[in-house]
Amino acid sequence: MAVTKLYVVYYSLYRHVEIMAREVQRGANSVQDVEATLWQVPETLSDTILQKMKAPAKAADVPEIRPEQLLEADGFLFGFPSRFGVMAAQFKAFFDATNDLWEHQALAGKPAGIFWSTGFHGGGQELTALTAITQLAHHGMIFVPLGYTFGSGMFEMNEVKGGSSYGAGTYAADGSREPTELELQQAFYQGKYVAEITKKLENKPLAS
Repeated sequence: MAVTKLYVVYYSLYRHVEIMAREVQRGANSVQDVEATLWQVPETLSDTILQKMKAPAKAADVPEIRPEQLLEADGFLFGFPSRFGVMAAQFKAFFDATNDLWEHQALAGKPAGIFWSTGFHGGGQELTALTAITQLAHHGMIFVPLGYTFGSGMFEMNEVKGGSSYGAGTYAADGSREPTELELQQAFYQGKYVAEITKKLENKPLAS
C-alpha cells in the first residue's frame, strides 16, 4: 500500500503550538502507512522585534515550508496561535502566498484539520477555528473537525482545557502555561483521527 503523506504545518512564537504540533505528528505517525512531517511557516517579524518580545529560537529540526510544497501532501493539520480571534498574521501571510494554488484549485478535495493556542477563555478558542475555516473553503479543502469523537475528554470540567469540536487547542495564559496532559492527548488523538481519514480518502479518491 502506498504511503499517505500528512503535513503538520504550524506557526509558533512561544512554543505552545510547536509542542502541540509534535504531539499531533506523533498521533498521525501512529497510523500504519502514514508519514507525517512537521513544517513551520516563515517568520515575518524581524530579529530585533523577536528579541524585544523575548521569543525563543525557532525549532532547528523543523524546516520552513514553501506554498508549492503543499502539493506534495495528501492531507494537512494546520496549527497557529490566536491573535484577536483569528490566526496569527504569520500564518495568514503564508495562506496569502498560496494564490497560485488557489487559482488552479490545486488543493481541492484534500482533507485538513486545525489546532491552536489562545491566551485565555475569551481569546478565541472557538472564533479562531471558525475564522480559519475560510482559508480551507476557498481552496476547496475538506475540513475535518473532531466532533465529539475524543469521548469523555471533551466534557472535562475539573480542569482548564483548550480545544473543541473543531480541533485540539491549548491555553498559553501569560505565556508561562504549557499544554496539559489532557490537551496533549487530544492533540495526539487529532493527529491519528485526521491521518486515518486522509488515508481512507487517499485509497478511495473522489470522482473527478
